[in-house]
Amino acid sequence: MDARNNPMFEVKNLACSRGNQPLFENVSFSVKPGQALHLEGDNGVGKTSLLRIVCGLSPADSGEVFWQGQLVQTDPSAFRSALFYLGHNLSLKEELSALENLQADATVAGRTLTHAQALTALARMGLRGREHLQLRVMSQGQKRRTALARLLASQAPLWVLDEPFVALDAKAVDGLRRVLADHVAQGGMVLFTSHQAVTLQRLDGSVLDVQHYRLQPMAPSVPQKVQP
Repeated sequence: MDARNNPMFEVKNLACSRGNQPLFENVSFSVKPGQALHLEGDNGVGKTSLLRIVCGLSPADSGEVFWQGQLVQTDPSAFRSALFYLGHNLSLKEELSALENLQADATVAGRTLTHAQALTALARMGLRGREHLQLRVMSQGQKRRTALARLLASQAPLWVLDEPFVALDAKAVDGLRRVLADHVAQGGMVLFTSHQAVTLQRLDGSVLDVQHYRLQPMAPSVPQKVQP
C-alpha cells in the first residue's frame, strides 16, 4: 500500500481555552507524507496555540494527537525527533554567528552537520557572505532566514511553522516556497500558518497542492446571571 495514503500526523477533536474563554474546539485534521496543510484563521482565533499544542509545548483542554497511528505520548522522543517546530521565538543566540547557530542547533539535536552543509543551507536562504556575522548585528529578516536555514539541515519529516514568511523580502519568500515544495515533493509534511495565500512552487516550475484548514472563531461565553 502507498504510504502516502496513510495519515502520519493526525489531530482529533482538539479544544483549547484561554482563561474562561474558549478559543477553539473539535479541531480535527491530518497531514500525510507528501502533503502541506495551511492553517488559516483570523487574528486571535488560536492558530499559535494550536501549533504549540500539536507540538507538545502546551496542553489541550481535550483531544488527541497521533503520530504514525499512535498517541504521541506513547513514544514522545520518537515524535520529537520527527518534528521541526519554528515559532515566533526564533531560538537563536545573538552572540553567535549564523553559522555557529546552525552548528550549535545540530549539536543539541544530536544531528551530524558538516561545515559545508551548514554553509550551503545558509547560502540557499540568501545569507552567502553573512555566515560569520553575529546575529545581534543582523536585520530581523536575516535572523529569520538564519532560523529557516535550519530546515535545510533538519532530517525531520514533519515541519510545523508559525508564520514562516513574516519579515522576509520577496526573494526570500520565493526561496522558502521552493524549500517547502522540495520537502513535500520528497515525501515530507508541512503544517504552517500564514496571513497570505501561499503556493508551493519547485525550482522546475511545478506547483504542489496545498491543503487548507480554517480555524473558526468561537462566540464568547456569556456569564450567567446569579439569581437573587
